[in-house]
Amino acid sequence: MSNGRASVAALVRYPVKSCAGHSVDRAELDTYGIVGDRRWLIVDPNGTFLTQRNAPELALVRPELSEDGLSLSAPGMDTITVPIELDGPTLDVRVWNDRCQGVDQGEAAAAWLSDYLGASHRLVKMPSDVERPVARNYAVSDDDAVSYADGFPLLLTGEASLDDLNRRMTHPVPMDRFRPNIVVSEADPFAEDAWKAIRIGDVMFHVVKPCARCVVTTTSQTTGERGTEPLTTLASFRRDEHGKVYFGQNLIHAPKHGGIAVGDAVTILEAEPFGPRLQTG
Repeated sequence: MSNGRASVAALVRYPVKSCAGHSVDRAELDTYGIVGDRRWLIVDPNGTFLTQRNAPELALVRPELSEDGLSLSAPGMDTITVPIELDGPTLDVRVWNDRCQGVDQGEAAAAWLSDYLGASHRLVKMPSDVERPVARNYAVSDDDAVSYADGFPLLLTGEASLDDLNRRMTHPVPMDRFRPNIVVSEADPFAEDAWKAIRIGDVMFHVVKPCARCVVTTTSQTTGERGTEPLTTLASFRRDEHGKVYFGQNLIHAPKHGGIAVGDAVTILEAEPFGPRLQTG
């Protein structure tokens, strides 16, 4: 729990999965999370999703949404604007163990990505009627769904938690290493571990699962270079009995619409101790 008034410090949207995000002052929500968040996906010729786990250079791809479509820029590449195709040919795509559909975004986008990545890839857009449910053991209701994000509609992190982590490291890391949608300020370090339900604006969020962190956190989001931190330090005090390390919390929202904004108060509706037993060195 927090000794102070928790509030939203930042909101971030990531149009293309595993590419750069951009901050917004206000975010509208729909069934899948923030409108426009992880609605595009890069896939290989087999339809398998690509992420920074195996392509850290994706961190340097900067997508921007506008009325003209989706623009993509990256070092050494000309910026391209891709019209948003909603009714084009579809591809069978895979995100982890989920198989769903993606609307192909055309040859220009495929050529741009293939040139940048050095191998054949295509860009797909999530259809509005796609069915990709949240894992049933974490779902709150039957209509809980997720976009092309790893597993949940939204990810929340705390500024105080990052400050605590950085005090333990020789070289601090920025929050973008953790790729959150919602950053909360004025809470105690890791206060979010105890939260079970919160309200921001007119939307309630169920805090359903701590986020196990992977090699993406060791990838600089400004250079694409990869190291060992912050995973090494997180493992010293945020590791469970299975060896997983945690930072941040996955959220499911209800209702499936509404808006949240930077500066909104974060009201704690329900809290209980953090589930996985962590080392606390």
